[in-house]
Amino acid sequence: MTTWTIASAVHVLLDAENRRQDIDPLSDSWADFTLETAYEVQDETLARRLMRGEHITGVKLGLTSRAKQFRMGVDTPLTAWLTDAMVLPTGDQVPLGRLIHPRVEPEIVFVMGEELRGPGVTAGRALAAVHSVQAGLEVIDSRYRDFRFTLPDVVADNASSGFVVTGSIALSPQDLDLALEACVLEVDGQVVHTATGAAVQGHPAESLALAANSLAARGVAIQPGWLVFTGGMTDAVPIREYGHVTASFTSLGTLALGAHAD
Repeated sequence: MTTWTIASAVHVLLDAENRRQDIDPLSDSWADFTLETAYEVQDETLARRLMRGEHITGVKLGLTSRAKQFRMGVDTPLTAWLTDAMVLPTGDQVPLGRLIHPRVEPEIVFVMGEELRGPGVTAGRALAAVHSVQAGLEVIDSRYRDFRFTLPDVVADNASSGFVVTGSIALSPQDLDLALEACVLEVDGQVVHTATGAAVQGHPAESLALAANSLAARGVAIQPGWLVFTGGMTDAVPIREYGHVTASFTSLGTLALGAHAD
């Protein structure tokens, strides 16, 4: 495709997701593909999801850690959408048959108690709007071949959205030192990564504030009850059939994900 529009980009990305067929980055052939245009693609993709019956359940941050930014070759965090179709019930396995090349990363998750509307939101104001904090695992699944993309590409692709799952422990943010909340990530019983909440913009509340301020520029406020996945604490690890990924947090408990082929 040599002439791109918002509509054609949305069609190509959703079609790649539905067919489980990876594609070249849009930026390879879209010469004037900007970050602003990418967010328009992302929002129109959300509109298509809502039209087919999905509901917004929250937002997620992408590329909030220096490790993830370095690995993916970008230098700016981003925001994206969560819908109910992306939420895996606790205990469910990752449906590999619906994904292209899934990877899993641990996250600190906020459950919002109040509306949070930017601009000008600080980390302190953001944290005051949080009802509770949970552990989370996000299954990311870029539609781009070999996870190769620019920042506009990944924004348009809804930050490589796949599935999310949250833990059963919910604590007040006042009862936690989120910068020091540690996580040990294991694959098939082997420790592969460790990190603390400080890996996420210095403090996960900074990530939440970033989301509120970014969304304000698009006329959106974070709503009570929404989940906010604050970004991967570690690099993401591949998950394969019969494999297991486990994330053990200091205070937020342990989450595990297995996978099946269907």
